[in-house]
Amino acid sequence: MTGALLMMGSMAAFTFSDALMKLLASDVPLFQLLFLRGILTTFAVTLIAWRMGAFGQRVPRRDWGVMAIRTTAEVMATYCFLTALFHMPLANVTAILQAMPLSIALVAALVFKEPLGWRRLTAIVVGFCGVMLIVRPGPEGFNFYALYGLGAVACVTVRDLSTRRLSREVPSMLVTFVTSLSVMCVFGIASVGQEWMPLAGREAGLIMAAAVFVIAGYVFSIMTMRVGEISFIAPFRYTSLLWALVLGWLVFGEWPVPMTLLGGAIVVGSGLFTLYREARLGLRKSGRSLLHRR
Repeated sequence: MTGALLMMGSMAAFTFSDALMKLLASDVPLFQLLFLRGILTTFAVTLIAWRMGAFGQRVPRRDWGVMAIRTTAEVMATYCFLTALFHMPLANVTAILQAMPLSIALVAALVFKEPLGWRRLTAIVVGFCGVMLIVRPGPEGFNFYALYGLGAVACVTVRDLSTRRLSREVPSMLVTFVTSLSVMCVFGIASVGQEWMPLAGREAGLIMAAAVFVIAGYVFSIMTMRVGEISFIAPFRYTSLLWALVLGWLVFGEWPVPMTLLGGAIVVGSGLFTLYREARLGLRKSGRSLLHRR
């Protein structure tokens, strides 16, 4: 239960940060926003990584290449997600992102030949049908920026599958530090080509609050991985959609149309079933391994 609460806290923190960034969309250019938030986030992540001794461990050369792929995917995912967020309702973008467990399972099966039974394959197909209900391709109800949301799903899929390829010796906080520093540097360079907007007290305060929530999300997510069973904790990541619905309604006066809500429910249901099947398969493998050792 502690792990579940930490996962819900992590999802809430990230969603609050997204809402704050969306509030700033019309006042501050995107690259400037990401650079300023990145400065604060990287400073905090550096302190946490240092306290955890992440900088003192040697990283194999192979892992640096994997980290480069992961970091590139993270930078692209950040850009795609926030571009979609600035032009779409918060709940809609968040609902599209709930397809990540499905896309990860599918790509892992196609690229890395991980086993994928017919039940999970069916859940993935049904889940992507739910995504189509959210995106609604066609002349009515389609938002071009939904493609950026789908792009974010693709980039996060690459990021998470790259993370799986990292050696166990690589500290999680070192990976987080490299990612945060890279995001800050990339968007700092990109912001040079934009006209910077002067920040009033409101804008500066919102950026600082967004950075605080991102840092809290990082810390809670790290604590989550160290407490409880992952198979039990993972489904609670879908609480981000509930937070997005509440914040979208309270802050922006947005409420998804019934078709979007139906699509979101299908995606979440398919994702939960996929996580359940993966947990069952993991238990079977553990049982076989234990019997083999005996």
